[in-house]
Amino acid sequence: MVANTRLFWILTVFFTILAVVYTVWSLIDFNNTPEAIQRASAVEWAGTIALALTAILSALIAFYLGRTHSAQGGELPEDRLNANIDDGDAEQGFFSPWSWWPIMLAGGAALLFLGIAVGVWIAAIGAAVTLISLVGWMYEYYRGNFGR
Repeated sequence: MVANTRLFWILTVFFTILAVVYTVWSLIDFNNTPEAIQRASAVEWAGTIALALTAILSALIAFYLGRTHSAQGGELPEDRLNANIDDGDAEQGFFSPWSWWPIMLAGGAALLFLGIAVGVWIAAIGAAVTLISLVGWMYEYYRGNFGR
C-alpha cells in the first residue's frame, strides 16, 4: 500500500504540473487565426479544469490510502520485500465453478444498457434477461446437481 500511496502522490504532482503547463500553453496559443488573436489572453477552461480535477482526485486517493495504511497498524505483504505470494492470498469468497449464469447476467445487463442508449424495446428484453439470470444465479444451488 505504501507503493500505491507514493504512486498517487507522484501522479498528483504530475497532473498539477501538467495543468499549469496546459494553462500557460493555452495563454500563449501560437495559432495566428483572427479568432485566436482576439482571444489571446483567454484560457481554455475545459482542459485546465479537467487536469486540475484529475490532480485533486489522485491527491484524494493518495491521502485515503495513506490514512488507511496508517490506521491498519501493520505492514501488508505487498510492502515487504521478503513476502511470498501466498502471504497476501486471502479468502475471496465462493464462486460457482461451472455456472453459466454470470455470463447470462452480463449479457442481460449489456442489453439493458444498450436499450437505454438505442431503444426502449431492447431495454425491456435486457431487463427480462437480467431478472431471469439473477434469479437463476441466486437459486442455482437449490436444484439439479448442486441441490442440497
